[in-house]
Amino acid sequence: MKKFTDFVWMIMLVLILIGLFFFSAPASAGLCKPQFHYNPIIFVHGGAGSGSQFESQAMRFTSNGYPQDYINVLEYDSRFTIETMTDVLNRMDQLIADLKQKFCVEQVDVVGHSLGTSVMQTYLATPSRAANVAHYVNIDGRTAAALPGGVPTLALWADKTNTGSIREIVGAWNITLNKTGHIQAATGAESFYYMYKFFTGKEPKTTEILPERGGKITLAGRVVYFPQNIGVAGGTLKIYEINGYTGARLHRNPKAVYAIGPDGNWGPFKARAGDYYEFMVIHPTGELHPFYYQPFIRSNHLLRLNTSPEPGGGTSAVMDRSPNHANLIISRNKEYWGNQGVDNDILAVNGVNLVNAATCPAAPMSATSSVLFVFDQMADQISHPEVAIPETLTFFSMVDHFVPGAYPPNGTIRITLIPRGENGLMQVLNVPNWASSVVRRISVTFNDYTQGDSIPYDDRPWPWFW
Repeated sequence: MKKFTDFVWMIMLVLILIGLFFFSAPASAGLCKPQFHYNPIIFVHGGAGSGSQFESQAMRFTSNGYPQDYINVLEYDSRFTIETMTDVLNRMDQLIADLKQKFCVEQVDVVGHSLGTSVMQTYLATPSRAANVAHYVNIDGRTAAALPGGVPTLALWADKTNTGSIREIVGAWNITLNKTGHIQAATGAESFYYMYKFFTGKEPKTTEILPERGGKITLAGRVVYFPQNIGVAGGTLKIYEINGYTGARLHRNPKAVYAIGPDGNWGPFKARAGDYYEFMVIHPTGELHPFYYQPFIRSNHLLRLNTSPEPGGGTSAVMDRSPNHANLIISRNKEYWGNQGVDNDILAVNGVNLVNAATCPAAPMSATSSVLFVFDQMADQISHPEVAIPETLTFFSMVDHFVPGAYPPNGTIRITLIPRGENGLMQVLNVPNWASSVVRRISVTFNDYTQGDSIPYDDRPWPWFW
């Protein structure tokens, strides 16, 4: 009996020791998620940029198996009016430390675009910081006489921004992308192919953005003041389901309402692939700013609703207003080209093409545009779409084009994009004709990729709920 009792006590002692071992293990070990077989990715945008320049690439990475939360962005004030470069680098330190702890990894992979390459080359110049980066992608920005911080580097260069001098990072894998603009170098499928191969050592299974099974997707992002990339604290975001054929709301009440805090974050919103939505930002002052997108086919957590301080702040302050016309901001994370012959884009508002050699030249880079401000200059109901209104911001163009408006809306603005190099595929968005006297501007965002026509058809009732 004594031997049996001793045996039981020995078993209990062993179990106690095992329990003590597990409970004394670092708390972080129990919180770590199972490690994915590749590193988390951080995107660092360029001047007048944000995480939206990595939207398409993030969806391509998740289409190839990357977890959604493995794709991250470092956003900052690219004019450095509210923070310094030192502040940005310190925030990069914190982001990397957070990702290393969260995913139990030793290093991360980083992509820098344009001004972001200056941020990253400065960051990598410090050996202790460079040790945290396994792979670095330098997109159409700074050159270098050696690998930044000694980190393996892929350097992607857009041929349209080539000034004639040799652009390279010595020792890196240097690739020049043909018929590619500066922004497109960050967002295009060809760039993704090289990034994926560089990070993983394998070719991607696809360079397309694949629809999610079942059509249940999530959308998330930030509501921010542009270009500082700070949250619209005290604002509200309301998401409405709309009729893609008319732009009208299908229901009086929104599908979701988010109070916006200092970080600007909202979501995730449970959406349905293929549906059309209106994202109505309500400023703390009560000003309205609606946003419209093509239907989403895959979860997107990098949506950026860029607005400007109210009343009358930002670039939109120069847009004339009246109760009779609507103002539009039409953007795409890929430059519009209007002087490249057969390689031109066509962007028509109510049937009138606004992309031409004056409004959207492909070069030099300082004149290229990925955003068109469309408004009735002087509110005289006379259009001059062949003449560009002078604008000092890079990547922006302004066009004088009268678009009838009303409040509440009483009609639809049809916006048609026929992207270059896509054999005539069409992308169409229909939005309400909000009068600019009440709604200063209507933001419309087209995909920077095409995977077939995107043309809404009338499969819903026609109510006008405002």
